Amino acid sequence: MGWGAPAFIGFLVVQRLGELMLARRNTRRLLARGAVEHGGAHYPLIVALHGGWLAAIAILGWNRPVQAGWLALFALLQLARIWVLATLGERWTTRIIVLDKPLVRRGPFRLLRHPNYAVVVLEIFTASMVLGLSGVALAFSLLNAALLLVIRIPAENAALRRQ
Repeated sequence: MGWGAPAFIGFLVVQRLGELMLARRNTRRLLARGAVEHGGAHYPLIVALHGGWLAAIAILGWNRPVQAGWLALFALLQLARIWVLATLGERWTTRIIVLDKPLVRRGPFRLLRHPNYAVVVLEIFTASMVLGLSGVALAFSLLNAALLLVIRIPAENAALRRQ
């Protein structure tokens, strides 16, 4: 067994924890500026889904070989992730936080209404496939898509319409 899978899993865990810290900081700052949170009741479902996905990858993939092609695609997705984060800046969070300001319409938001969700959907599938976990890729991609399409995106769109 090499260090490829543990290093990749470690990267995912550190990345997600860093994002949660950034999101928490941005959420506090936005709320202090008068922003309002919407759809908070479904947030634990999102956390559980992503936590379950990371656990599945760690348990099932720790000793699997890294698939170079999928890793290259994952690396490209990281560029898209950085583009979204940089475009939203202090307005990026993992929650639905609405600030009484115009919507961001530059960067990837010129192309897609919810580019962050598109990146996450692709990442869940691709990161799983980096370790050859096609069952994990399919199961968590379907669960994530259902959560996004049925609960999260409608909640976010409703919150933005109220703005």
